[in-house]
Amino acid sequence: MSAKTSADMTWHANGRTNDGHLRHPADAEAWKSFDARYPDFASDPRNVRLGLSSDGFNPFKLLSTSYSTWPVVLIPYNLPPWIGMKQPSFFLSMIISGDKGPGNDIDIYLQPLIKELKQLWVGIETYDASARRNFFMRAALLWTINDFPAYANLSGWSTKGKYACPCCAAQTSSKWLTNGQKFCFMAHRRWLEHNHPYRSQKHLFDGNVEMRGAPQTGNESKKRPLQVPNVDADSDDDELEEEESNEADLWKKRSIFFDLPYWEHNLLRHNVDVMHIEKNVCENIVGTILNVDGKSKDNLKCRLDLVEMGIRRELHPEYLTNGKTRLPPASFSMTKKEKDLFCQVLKNIKVPDAYSSNISKGVNQKERKLQSLKSHDYHILLHDLLPIALRSSMSKQVTHAISEICNIFKILCGKVLKVEDLDKLQYRATIALCHLEKIFPPSFFTIMVHLIIHLPLEAKLGGPIYYRWMYTIERFLLKLKSYVRNKRYPEGSIAEGFLAEECVTFCSRYLVNVETVFNRPGRNLKEVHDEVLASSYLFESGGEPIGKVEVAELDDRSWAQAHRYVLLHYEAIEPLQIEYRNILRDQIRGRRSNARDVDRKFTETFHEWLGETVSHGKDVPEEVKFLAQGPKRIVKRYKGLIINGFRFHTKSRERFRKTQNSGCLVTFSTMSYASARDADPLQGNVDYDGVLNDIIELDYFNKFKVVLFRCDWADVNNSRGLKNDRYGFTMVNFTRTIHTGEHILDEPYVFSSQVKQDFYSEDPKEPGWFVVIRNEPREVYDMGDDITDSGPRTECFPSTHEGILNTNDDGQWARQDVDDDIYEF
Repeated sequence: MSAKTSADMTWHANGRTNDGHLRHPADAEAWKSFDARYPDFASDPRNVRLGLSSDGFNPFKLLSTSYSTWPVVLIPYNLPPWIGMKQPSFFLSMIISGDKGPGNDIDIYLQPLIKELKQLWVGIETYDASARRNFFMRAALLWTINDFPAYANLSGWSTKGKYACPCCAAQTSSKWLTNGQKFCFMAHRRWLEHNHPYRSQKHLFDGNVEMRGAPQTGNESKKRPLQVPNVDADSDDDELEEEESNEADLWKKRSIFFDLPYWEHNLLRHNVDVMHIEKNVCENIVGTILNVDGKSKDNLKCRLDLVEMGIRRELHPEYLTNGKTRLPPASFSMTKKEKDLFCQVLKNIKVPDAYSSNISKGVNQKERKLQSLKSHDYHILLHDLLPIALRSSMSKQVTHAISEICNIFKILCGKVLKVEDLDKLQYRATIALCHLEKIFPPSFFTIMVHLIIHLPLEAKLGGPIYYRWMYTIERFLLKLKSYVRNKRYPEGSIAEGFLAEECVTFCSRYLVNVETVFNRPGRNLKEVHDEVLASSYLFESGGEPIGKVEVAELDDRSWAQAHRYVLLHYEAIEPLQIEYRNILRDQIRGRRSNARDVDRKFTETFHEWLGETVSHGKDVPEEVKFLAQGPKRIVKRYKGLIINGFRFHTKSRERFRKTQNSGCLVTFSTMSYASARDADPLQGNVDYDGVLNDIIELDYFNKFKVVLFRCDWADVNNSRGLKNDRYGFTMVNFTRTIHTGEHILDEPYVFSSQVKQDFYSEDPKEPGWFVVIRNEPREVYDMGDDITDSGPRTECFPSTHEGILNTNDDGQWARQDVDDDIYEF
């Protein structure tokens, strides 16, 4: 263990904040349970916790070529997330070659790895370079991370057919759709309390009263393979499904991971991959509401299944006299005009840098569908953009239900999770899925949709999702694919390329004052590296300028507004502010005045009074003397700045760009007056949304520097500038602005360090109004301190009350406001 890594390997024990929140797998139940069972292993924080992932890919970049290479990757969880979840920290333990994937025979290939893991469990003598002594290093495998087909290969539980859910196992509730020729997974009312009214409302669901309890999920059912012999990997799934056998008979095999002495006691052995769940759920929703051929879950076969189940008679097919069959439009169906609005919102939206790809490229307005989207595009759609597109084109009930699903995923994917929130989220997921059952047909509920119900529990067991999803693995596999040079021996090329990369990576750890993959800042995490220069920027306002630097001269009013803003926020000047306020109160005592008059006079004249007072010899700190004389009139002007993990552009710079980086958000403590005579104002925090117009750097005669943003701020004091729509979305109108800078009392400037980023989507039905979407820095981790705290995760739809999601309780399945036939065969 090298001196460069030994300190980081104990971060999970010595550097992690332990405040009860889930920021790392070490905060979750699975890790704590392992420590409690094996205290000798947990006593040394240098012992390694690992995750295993494997997936296949075609190394030839030719989709027509049938070839599958399966790397097996190990991920160390001892390291902090900004190191451990990066590709240089991954271990390529082995490569499984072949013309096709290993399937259920993967255990044969994993035998050498399992043998080494057994040796590491006992311990191997290792030299600790930082402590300069030897110790016995041990390692344990916590869980695996895979897509759903690979989940079956590694766990031994078949993820196809009647019992496809590995969490519910033999208690999986599924129904065979005769016309659709597939299983659907509904019955989410089982997770409700026994007296919940939904359980008896059979006409709103699948036609049955649901009195069963929730299945026992988690570790209890997964212990069974220990008591059964190996099952023939080539046995027919259909034979097992037709028999009402016990759970032991449903396993395809006994997983080789049970050869590890601790594996049977792990609370979370195999993770359900959220990346693929999000992709499949979003594809289901978008394909169904847009009625895309081959993607929609609402078709003639689906309607015939409704006939067979005897439910939702309003949606049954209608046989016309001309021989055609008409399908009545469902509540989630959209007219051509509504589809155009939906596509228009996604086509016109611009997102910030490093937020996502250009989703507008995947919007086909002519055919009214989305195409060629990647997994991360669906991730972004589901978290933020889908509810915004639906609010203008879908009924309120359906929008509420889908937005609640989006909220659940957005909360689950947060970098910080709270256990109490996950307990509530389990109930929210149950209610949301029940409402989807009342809206969408049974064919909509594939196994991927059903798995949503198990995600809150897995988050409690394993910790934050981003440690346990496939995004980082898929990107690593893409890099391995780039190593292929010899197409005759692709695995050899991958091995040689990885070894060369690993050698260079190891050597780079010992390079001082050289930018490497370990110290290279992220794209939007640039900082001022010169310590002397960084200390000269007040309020930590220094960042990385973008583009050409211009020189400009401020007019008198702008100079006074910028200078005043600096003075009013400098801590050492607060006693002088109090002194001047007392002077003003004495001057106007006896007149008809109030606190508002004092505030007005103070804001207008404080900078002038301070300059005169200091120039007359008042004893003040040295830095106050420099600030009191004011900055130079000549300032530097930037077109963009990287700070706080965001990339900001002025509105003029991004005019012809595909990204939107001019949105600004600041939170201020503001005094609120009820009237002009109000002597007792209220104080509270107010969010201000704006558009960045200018970036200037003030220079206090080479002693101090301050970077300020000048924005057009939407009027938060008037409903014509700020409002919430019927779904709870915040909307702003930039034709109604405040603090424009036209008056001396205006405050158009803010410190660059105060600003967070948001972006806006224009409402197609209300010109001039924009929906506000909050952005979060990608590579900033909330570790429980003031430096990295990114604040609470914003939900895309703020309402969570069950009564708001009261959808279709009257059984109105078909749309009554559409005259034309949307579906016709």
